[in-house]
Amino acid sequence: MIVVLTLHPDEAAITRVEEHIRDLGYEPRTLRGEVRTIIACIGDETSHSNLEALVNLPEVSEVVPIQKKYKLVSREGHPESQSVIIGACEFSASTFHVIAGPCAVESLEQTVSTAKAVKASGATLLRGGAFKPRTSPYDFQGLGKEGLEILAEAKAETGLPIVTELVSEKDVEEVSAVADVLQIGARNALNYSLLTAAAETGKGILLKRGLCATVQEWLLAAEYIASKGNPNILLCERGIRTFETATRNTLDLTAVAAVKRETGLPVIVDPSHAAGRSDLITPLGRAGVAVGADGLIVEVHPDPKHALSDQAQQLTFDAFDAFMNDIRPFIEISGRT
Repeated sequence: MIVVLTLHPDEAAITRVEEHIRDLGYEPRTLRGEVRTIIACIGDETSHSNLEALVNLPEVSEVVPIQKKYKLVSREGHPESQSVIIGACEFSASTFHVIAGPCAVESLEQTVSTAKAVKASGATLLRGGAFKPRTSPYDFQGLGKEGLEILAEAKAETGLPIVTELVSEKDVEEVSAVADVLQIGARNALNYSLLTAAAETGKGILLKRGLCATVQEWLLAAEYIASKGNPNILLCERGIRTFETATRNTLDLTAVAAVKRETGLPVIVDPSHAAGRSDLITPLGRAGVAVGADGLIVEVHPDPKHALSDQAQQLTFDAFDAFMNDIRPFIEISGRT
């Protein structure tokens, strides 16, 4: 870190700050200017966070971090794009994947028919919620264990890897026995004990950005997973909460571009949760491809009007097929397969 002192510090003040820096395990390197004096602190910032406390000293104006705290997922430590392999699917800089399926698993027929339809249209992974964290306690909460059994049957019939949400630490064993990818939803994106438990399974983790999370908070959440020795992380931009009411959330495509510069991890876009309405999924999907996303995750249902959750944002089978045809030229022009 860099410690910036107040204007025109005397030598006694500089010496006091240098002593504090040494006490915290760093070696100070002092640069004196005519007006400002700064002190570079030589040491590993990721294992010594106490330097931030120096801002409480009367001689200190500010403390500026140099190293990124998310060192395991940062391009500083891993400059190249990282591949994540899920079953036969490789998420990489040269590939593009579409994850599709119902918001919630409702029945065997609904889930299997959806799995077959989305696979026929080109989807490579199946999403579906067995456990559903809902804002209202009176809304459909998912089929739980029965939903997992249905997802397992859908995988057996289609071969599609399963992406399903992990809501609670107590469900880790059951969910990871079926899922190829554990989804951590927006409501749990900063639930660090759940992130740790998910990471320890060794499964792929689809980490959605929190409703109001900054890019740094999102990447630090990914760091929790990576710090447990699990590099199989898919970051998912699903829209953030803003003042806008025309859509369910505001899809932050600038964050996708920014995160692609910060990390080599694959980044996917969720136009369904961003829009909250099916008529915007195609243009937002195209935009996600164009901005450099490595994949999309889209909600599909055989009869959205009668779905038990998120009716307005789920595509019919025909609409999903049209969606795939619409985004295909954008995938091809980006040089991905």
